[in-house]
Amino acid sequence: MAIIPQQRLFSWKEIMNLGDLNRLELVLDTMPDEKLMQLLERKRSYGRNDYPVRAVWNSILAGIVYQHPSIESLRRELLRNGQLRHLCGFLNEVPPPWVYSRFLRKLLKHHQYIDDIFKSLVEELQENLPGFGNILAIDGKAIHTHAQPHKKVLPPDGRRDNDADFGVKTYRGIREDGTAWEKITSWFGYRIHLIVDATYELPVTFHVTKASQAEAPRAHKLLAEMAQTQPEILKNCEVFLGDRGYDDGKLITLLWDKYQIKPVIDIRNMWKDSDKTRLLGKQSNVVHDYRGNIFCHCPETGTQRNMAYGGFEKDRATLKYRCPAKHYGITCKGQDSCPVAGGIRISLKENRRIFTPLARSSYKWKKYYKKRTAVERVNSRLDVSFGFENHFIRGLDKMKVRCGIALCVMLAMALGRIRQNEQDKMRSLVKSA
Repeated sequence: MAIIPQQRLFSWKEIMNLGDLNRLELVLDTMPDEKLMQLLERKRSYGRNDYPVRAVWNSILAGIVYQHPSIESLRRELLRNGQLRHLCGFLNEVPPPWVYSRFLRKLLKHHQYIDDIFKSLVEELQENLPGFGNILAIDGKAIHTHAQPHKKVLPPDGRRDNDADFGVKTYRGIREDGTAWEKITSWFGYRIHLIVDATYELPVTFHVTKASQAEAPRAHKLLAEMAQTQPEILKNCEVFLGDRGYDDGKLITLLWDKYQIKPVIDIRNMWKDSDKTRLLGKQSNVVHDYRGNIFCHCPETGTQRNMAYGGFEKDRATLKYRCPAKHYGITCKGQDSCPVAGGIRISLKENRRIFTPLARSSYKWKKYYKKRTAVERVNSRLDVSFGFENHFIRGLDKMKVRCGIALCVMLAMALGRIRQNEQDKMRSLVKSA
């Protein structure tokens, strides 16, 4: 047993450096939650105030910041940690479990205030981060639930999950030897559809749905909602990134025709295996593949060559491609008799899925598409740092509120770091201030 001969008496309240509690203090100072707090305090009116609204709300935020998987885990920490209790606003006792249950039910009734907090944080980030929202990326993320699926609908009891259902996602690709592979994954639970800023890796808007809700139709609803509530984001957006799950001709057309946003969305191979290339429109010696690569054939030798991309003409809505012999200095025997020696223009109307304002065959398209991994990193942080990999949430409404609060904490932490001139830490929930 280690005996301490003399213990120095002091109060932890006198310590200036809060250490790891600085992270929570940063979130509490940045979170624009005053309207929500005033509403909940008015609802309480002259009722008992043993456990103040603000203190309970602050402790819920603390549970997210310090990665507690459940309310009981958070309560144990509050019972143990006097500094944390004081920072949250509890003067004496830690609230019992039923206090949190009632409080969360009140949040469910006023979930729109959490949406307002999220949008307010996004607006502040747009003012503080140059180019915020210029490049957006979208993805759908599976959220598993540990509840058991039921064959029949049972009456709600606050514990079972009647809202969750099954979702399926298929992955396809080509191996190095040229053979195709396919992987099908399924889960029981929910799906969060998330649009993030691809430069700063921060969320811009989101929807939480059942797992069976498809990604492309939800993208239309997200864009329509942004046009109403976040028009400045869409106005400043230049490029919109998405994987093959968002390969939808209507979505691609909508992005450019209505919002003047260049879609950089991967494409699925909808052609038969025998169709390697197809003739382009009325051209006699120009073909293209399903990815939008353009090839010309020499009239004399039949040699196939990649045509050089020459840019996008916005006023004509056409893509320009140049003769490879002229552009690259290649010797072509049939150049004098080639009908496309002077180059060609391809209208986007030729095929809206294949031909987009930012040509799929260009290096710029590939460069932008690599930035799509930003949304996957945000999804990873939701799992690892924000506890959605192992949670105890039941019901769609609860999941919406829990996701909303977690994303608000993510944005508040980023905004707080920016105000402290620590932008290198703005995406981290774990690093101390």
